[in-house]
Amino acid sequence: MSIRPIVITGDPVLHARAKEVSEITEDIKQLVADMYETMALAPGVGLAATQVGVGLRIFVYDWHDAEAHYRGEAINPSLELSAISDEWPDEDTESEGCLSIPGERYPLKRADKAILRATNLAGAQFTVEASGWLARIFQHEFDHLDGLLYADRLLKPYQREIKKVIKFEGWGVPGESWTPGVDYLEP
Repeated sequence: MSIRPIVITGDPVLHARAKEVSEITEDIKQLVADMYETMALAPGVGLAATQVGVGLRIFVYDWHDAEAHYRGEAINPSLELSAISDEWPDEDTESEGCLSIPGERYPLKRADKAILRATNLAGAQFTVEASGWLARIFQHEFDHLDGLLYADRLLKPYQREIKKVIKFEGWGVPGESWTPGVDYLEP
């Protein structure tokens, strides 16, 4: 296993729809192992293959609450969502960040429930019914596979703020990345 650099917003792989995985090969298994290790060191609770520069429909997640620990990989996932409220997002309870826009957090309204259907590394199909933060994680990572970052979904006042940050940091162009354990960035 090895730590992979995390690409920063502006890299084309983050802004294009990822391709389906046609076969679970040894290279795919190595990629997933590297993604788990990279996510843990970053630290993060989810990581999409596109975030490590690979345009494939894979994400990993590792999150726990008081009731359970949720860890897995989702290959070629589909996601079914409950309705998303029209209310303004709460800055304390609905803020999220992204390892590809390190150090920034903004409030974003997401569906409270999600049903994830995917394949794992063993080739088995599975379904996870999620609510709360786990549902948010699934939506965030699934968006990456469709070429969307959470910044693309922010309400206008927050979009203006994050665009200023991206410009100030010199991001928004191809080739920018950071490596967990090597570069110090506050994710």
